[in-house]
Parts: sequence; C-alpha cells; structure tokens
Amino acid sequence: MSPLVPISPSAFNIELALAYATANNFTGNPVYRTDADCWLHADAAPLLTQAAALAHPLGLRLRIRDAFRPAEAQWALWSICPDPEFLADPHQGSTHSMGVAVDVDLIDIVSGLPLDMGTGFDAFTPLSHHGRLDIPPEAQRHRALLLGVMTAAGWGHYHSEWWHYQIDDARSFYPLLSDTVLGDRSMMP
Repeated sequence: MSPLVPISPSAFNIELALAYATANNFTGNPVYRTDADCWLHADAAPLLTQAAALAHPLGLRLRIRDAFRPAEAQWALWSICPDPEFLADPHQGSTHSMGVAVDVDLIDIVSGLPLDMGTGFDAFTPLSHHGRLDIPPEAQRHRALLLGVMTAAGWGHYHSEWWHYQIDDARSFYPLLSDTVLGDRSMMP
C-alpha cells in the first residue's frame, strides 16, 4: 500500500499547477505525464491542510508547483542541472522523492493572480534565497507571508529556495520512493 495520498484542489483548498507536468519549467520539457496527479506522504498532507487554512483568511490560496517527485524524476532533473544548491543529488535523494516536500507560491483569491515573489519558481539564482533585500519590497513581503504561513503550519524551509518547504529531519524517517509506488497512476511517461 502506498504511503502517498492524492492532493486535489477541492479537498485541500489549493490550486495545482504542476510545473514538471508541462514544458513550463527549467528543463523546457514535461518531466511527468501531462495528466500526472499531485501526491504527498500521508504525514505531510495535514500540514498542507493547515497551511491552506492559514492562508485563506489573508485572501490567499496556495498554488502547488511540485510535491511528490519520483526518484526517477529527480535523476532526470539532475541530469540537466547537477547543481546541489538547487537540486538534491539523487544519490542522497530529495525530500520530494520521499513525498514530504512541496514547492508552492501564493495566489490572490480575488484576482486569481499569483503574487510577485521576486523570481519565478525554479529560478536557480541567489535572488531565490530567503531574506533577499535586493528584490522589490512587495516581493519581500510576499515571501515573508509565505514563510510565515508555511512555518506556522509546521513546514521547514530550505534557505536557497523561497518556494520549497519540507518536513524537517525527513531523511531520518522516510524512504525514497520510486514512481512504481503509484501503480497504474504513475507520474512518469
């Protein structure tokens, strides 16, 4: 039985825009099937529920850009950009491949538009680090809002990527998972 649970917009009050199921990512090509579902470990799903609940009264909705990333996908990303500051070396594994990490940004509920975060998702540049003072003040506020919502919900953050949140100390408790754990709902083409 899979330790992963499906993450749907209606069940979690979030938006989904899985970047790796499209060509709109740093690789320029889909890494997942274009109809791939979003998944998280059953231990991480309640944290997502809590974060979405904290964002809603602020007029915000979380938009998931990536969640569970099969180990095979981590290898595919690493083969294009072997930069350990922004991608976990697949030899050690990614918390995404354990199902306990999300890449997320914020959407304004009224306008439906994403908030300016100073860089795009997967911008592999120092400007993507938390605490940058050389991005517009509005983007600094948006990053601080996201950080506050996510950490208040119990997520840990990764200093180099404003969009990446994970369960702390995951490597001690969660195994790396292959796409095969999803059976006939696999994500990989």
